[in-house]
Amino acid sequence: MNPFPRIPGQRLLHSPGPTRLPDEVLHALSRQPMDLADSRLDPIIAACEDGLKRLLNAPQAEVLMYIANGHGAWEAAVVNLLAPGCIALIPGTGHFSESWALQTEALGGQVLRTPWVEGQPIDVAAVAQALRDDRERRIAAVFCVHTDTASGVTSDLQALRAALDDSGHPALFVVDVVASLGVVPFDMQALRADVVIGASQKGLMLPPGLGFVAVNAAAVEVARANPTPRYYWDWGRRIDALSYRKFCGTPPMNLLYGLQAALGLLFAEGLDAVFARHRLLAGAVQAAVQGWSEGGAIGFFCQPPACRSLSVTAVTLQGFEPEAVRRTARERFQVALSGGLGPLAGRVFRIGHMGDLNAGMVLGALAGVEAALQVHGVPIGHGGVQRAIAHLAAD
Repeated sequence: MNPFPRIPGQRLLHSPGPTRLPDEVLHALSRQPMDLADSRLDPIIAACEDGLKRLLNAPQAEVLMYIANGHGAWEAAVVNLLAPGCIALIPGTGHFSESWALQTEALGGQVLRTPWVEGQPIDVAAVAQALRDDRERRIAAVFCVHTDTASGVTSDLQALRAALDDSGHPALFVVDVVASLGVVPFDMQALRADVVIGASQKGLMLPPGLGFVAVNAAAVEVARANPTPRYYWDWGRRIDALSYRKFCGTPPMNLLYGLQAALGLLFAEGLDAVFARHRLLAGAVQAAVQGWSEGGAIGFFCQPPACRSLSVTAVTLQGFEPEAVRRTARERFQVALSGGLGPLAGRVFRIGHMGDLNAGMVLGALAGVEAALQVHGVPIGHGGVQRAIAHLAAD
């Protein structure tokens, strides 16, 4: 017996990564690879680099791509920027800032954390104080997660930039935009970020497997002076005109085909339109959750409305099992959600609303979630899906 029988229609994928792949990306991924000497390869790599620079507004940065997920790109930042005796200041955002901190410590780096209050964004005042207290200037970099997908919280990058400026501290500003790139505007140049970290499987609408960093001249110089041993992750080895050196070996050609197609879709739609679409769809999800919350069992994990992510909404569930609701939504109503991570395991479910989505798809997902909640007897306020419809219709 086939343990995975065919499901009529499509299962709606509403995890915060991996996200749905557009047909154009699927078709691009299906192309045959080429040999490394093929004259068509270098223009494809250049198109991907240039497209990422355009998306980041980083015309002067070096874009370095890795066959890795976002954790691999984190590691590249750690081993290139943290010399022995230096410290990474990692502002608390929940699961992913702590994961980055633990990974840094596992690599031998020293970490200074700022406290995190559940449901809240990065504490900018605590970051500013930590920078002021570092009179020996041992903090080499501030590693900050823009949108924490575990909590659905987006923090204020401009406020963090201002904290760095006001402190007069020379630390590099390193920003993880894995969950926000392609969803909200990002301007590396205006923010004066030194390193930006991204990955393929979220707003870029690709399968997992391609991580990247964009690094400015200051970060490149810090890396060059850093004696920390590294090879695969080494920026100095990868800043090269030759494709096999850019990738420390064979490039991931099919992922590059897909990235070229995905960037083309974003630019064809227009970035302002992409961002407006995500804002609209996130608003519809939040309207539904607000309606459901009136039953008393459901709520937003992220407390300040202005900090609620446009990529994913983390929904708290009191007195019921989020995993049971997820299972029913997936197996009975064909809506795939994500569960809680780290300290939020068993406390929330998460609705992803980024990437290749439109209003009808989001409404279908919300109807499936509402149906699953009703199956489990979760008290929900009247008209969650109707509120989402009203939000979309009012646009």
